[in-house]
Amino acid sequence: MTSQAPKNSEERVYSVYAGPFDPCPPVTCKTYVVPPHLFLGFQPPNLPQFNLPEALRLGTLWPALYSPYTPQIRGGN
Repeated sequence: MTSQAPKNSEERVYSVYAGPFDPCPPVTCKTYVVPPHLFLGFQPPNLPQFNLPEALRLGTLWPALYSPYTPQIRGGN
């Protein structure tokens, strides 16, 4: 079982079971992203805020809730 290191603290890696009779080559590790709001619990008062243009570009007003999205390049279409 080989596991790859997560790119950021919100990314999790898990191993996938590959049966002996699977018709396709196995994908040994898959990743998923855990959203940052799950770790916040509640919104504390006086959180720092992005300025308006930056908040619109990033999709959130608060830096504590920002999670970068980096698409993975996969084979095929």
